[in-house]
Amino acid sequence: MDAAATDQPKVNLYDLNRQELGDFVARLGEARYRAKQIWTWMYTQRVDRFQAMTNLPRATIAKLKATATLGSLGLVAMQQSRDGAEKRIFRLRDGQLIESVLMPYDDARMTACISSQAGCAMGCVFCATGQMGFGRNLTAGEIFEQTMVFARELAARGERLSNVVFMGMGEPFHNYDASLEAVRQLMTRLRVGARHITVSTVGLAPQIRRFADEDLQVNLAVSLHQTDDARRSALMPVNRRWAIDELMNACHYYVEQTNRRITFEWAAIAGENDTADEAHRLGRLLSGLLCHVNIIPLNPTGNYGGVPAQKATIKSFSRILSGYGVGSTVRVRRGIDIEAGCGQLITVVTRRSPIDSRGLRQGDASA
Repeated sequence: MDAAATDQPKVNLYDLNRQELGDFVARLGEARYRAKQIWTWMYTQRVDRFQAMTNLPRATIAKLKATATLGSLGLVAMQQSRDGAEKRIFRLRDGQLIESVLMPYDDARMTACISSQAGCAMGCVFCATGQMGFGRNLTAGEIFEQTMVFARELAARGERLSNVVFMGMGEPFHNYDASLEAVRQLMTRLRVGARHITVSTVGLAPQIRRFADEDLQVNLAVSLHQTDDARRSALMPVNRRWAIDELMNACHYYVEQTNRRITFEWAAIAGENDTADEAHRLGRLLSGLLCHVNIIPLNPTGNYGGVPAQKATIKSFSRILSGYGVGSTVRVRRGIDIEAGCGQLITVVTRRSPIDSRGLRQGDASA
């Protein structure tokens, strides 16, 4: 039966690899070489509608429109920070909402911070996404498409997407297969270099070991935030499953297998983990490991009362770490005024007056 005559849901072409796209085109009754043409339009020309594929016959375009989509993310709203960060809220086909952020830097980097899940099951108490709970995993195509949206917009402005970080909503290693497939799509379809891609995890030790064996040059970031099991478990419930010793064993395995540096993320919370004693404990924990600490002054979220550490305290903290041979930097905070900073992403359905109260500009909500 012709695929156009069925009642099957439309296929998101971003979910298909080259072979699968060829098979799909063949089921439409088209020659397989059409798949190569479509692929070029999607990933070289980066068009967002079938009508733009000008070397395809009208009949082929009609079949594609009847059976497929070029993506499945509906833009609900967008917002721009005073510092230039841009946030997008997308609606998925089933109504779930996710957020993605584009961050410009003075050295001309354009970094997309993308989501791997709608919500998050990890429950980190200082993180807005963790506070909202878990919706579902994203498909590889849904993860990848967030970067395609930004890449397309940047190309229209004469710019290019240079970096991608899996630090948006969700835990990438809780959605391991789709996240890794999206990483590979970034490298092959958008030509983002592996060393310009970072995957962040709250510390799923088995997946860190698995990631070490992937033979990828992708960067790994691990959210640590405490050196004591009881205090880390209170902050990050995942620690009750994989305690610090087990996590660090996995991190050492990663470095041994890859010879790549790990970044440890440290949300600096005043009076909680910014003391000199804590800096010494962290220095001892990481001493001798090929790593770097990314200190992030805590970003405010609605249901957590902690406040960011002071600049002078962070400077002292960093100086103590250096005495153990552990390098550190303080992350430049981006998008705080539009709740686009680290740990601030939360979909608008969980908030009162979801659009207007936040000053968001309405986008095209069509899928």
